[in-house]
Amino acid sequence: MELEPRFSADEIAATVERIAADISRDHPDGDLLLVGILTGSFVFIADLVRSLTVEAEVDFIRARSYGRTMRSSGAVEITKDIETDVTGRDVVIVEDILDTGLTLEFVKKRLEAGHAARVRTCALLVREGSEPSDYMGLWTPPGFVVGYGIDYAERYRGLPDIYAIKGTG
Repeated sequence: MELEPRFSADEIAATVERIAADISRDHPDGDLLLVGILTGSFVFIADLVRSLTVEAEVDFIRARSYGRTMRSSGAVEITKDIETDVTGRDVVIVEDILDTGLTLEFVKKRLEAGHAARVRTCALLVREGSEPSDYMGLWTPPGFVVGYGIDYAERYRGLPDIYAIKGTG
């Protein structure tokens, strides 16, 4: 597969800093729970939590609708749930890329049903034409992307930059 550069490590770092500043501003008391959607968000959430100026607890949920293909199945599958009680908590769901919005909306409803005080959403990448999230990173045009934790069939996660797979956009 041929990869085309989409976002550099410097662009990503500046975006993470901006998002962290916004989250910190909105949660000055620091009673915050970040819920990362595995597996694509793990690099983003690690950088994000280190960039916050408030304390935050971190937990993960594994929810997927893609599997090993480049197309959403249209159904969300939960394979690992969070372990933290969300009752009365401010929660920010952290996603690598907001595309169809199906997974993010499913997880948000699940956490709201757990009686979280407030559930907000955060996405590093937002596909053009998607519904916005509360904290948005970079707008990205069509094309399957990899790098910075985002994979294709479990490959390319370790790339420091984000690339589009040529011919998928």
